[in-house]
Amino acid sequence: MAEEKQPNAAEKRRWNDEYWASAWPKREQLTSAVTSILLDCIGLREGENVLDIGSGGGMTTIGASRLVGDGGSVVGADISALLVELARRRAVEQGAANVSFQVADVQHDTIPGMPFDVALSQFGVMFFDEPVTAFANVRRQMGLGGRLGFACWQPIEKNPWFVGPALAEYVPTPAPPAPGKSATGPFSLSDPERVTELLTASGWSNVKHDPRELPVEVDRDAIVDDGQLTFLGVPDASFERARQAVEEHLAPLEGGDGRIRAPLAFQIFTATA
Repeated sequence: MAEEKQPNAAEKRRWNDEYWASAWPKREQLTSAVTSILLDCIGLREGENVLDIGSGGGMTTIGASRLVGDGGSVVGADISALLVELARRRAVEQGAANVSFQVADVQHDTIPGMPFDVALSQFGVMFFDEPVTAFANVRRQMGLGGRLGFACWQPIEKNPWFVGPALAEYVPTPAPPAPGKSATGPFSLSDPERVTELLTASGWSNVKHDPRELPVEVDRDAIVDDGQLTFLGVPDASFERARQAVEEHLAPLEGGDGRIRAPLAFQIFTATA
């Protein structure tokens, strides 16, 4: 099988890159503010068995584990071996005995511990290159009446902290998706009508959409740093111009103390198996 036809090949490369994984704890400043909102919307209960899709550094997984208690369990699944290693360390450090983590691609893999009462994801499901296949695979692993809840971003125009537009002329143009694949990325599920169609097509029902906005204050390198410019492929000859473009892009969000006031526009979807 050609590499580009393998499930989530590009995302597996990205999330297993040493730089990208090492930068993740800084990026969590943006996402951790959403955790309590997501968990409240899902309404976890004592004793439930939970799957965290794209569990990253494990903080949402650990947060969920506290809500389901000793009688419940939470499995975090992620395609990044490096982030799974980080999540396992954190679980030990925080004494979260009812969690486990698996290196897995939830788009196709069967996750140990099924059937699950709840599947959740905090900014993880936007990276499936076959979203209907992925959501159907999650549903297959749910118990009767299982619940799905996930957070993803609203459109890029509502998230001015994202520096992609500023870097567009300095980074290589992404290749179009291979036949049968969908584009992935932070804003791939920004259209609520499309998300509803994807979930319905994969067998979920009672789909609900809850748009939210939340201002956060983060360190500048929680959003971008020089390592990210290199990772994205900015050539040396354009590096200073790209850096300046980022500075200009973020200037309206600067607070005068080196920190960024970032308005987060995200949305939470819930559905029933």
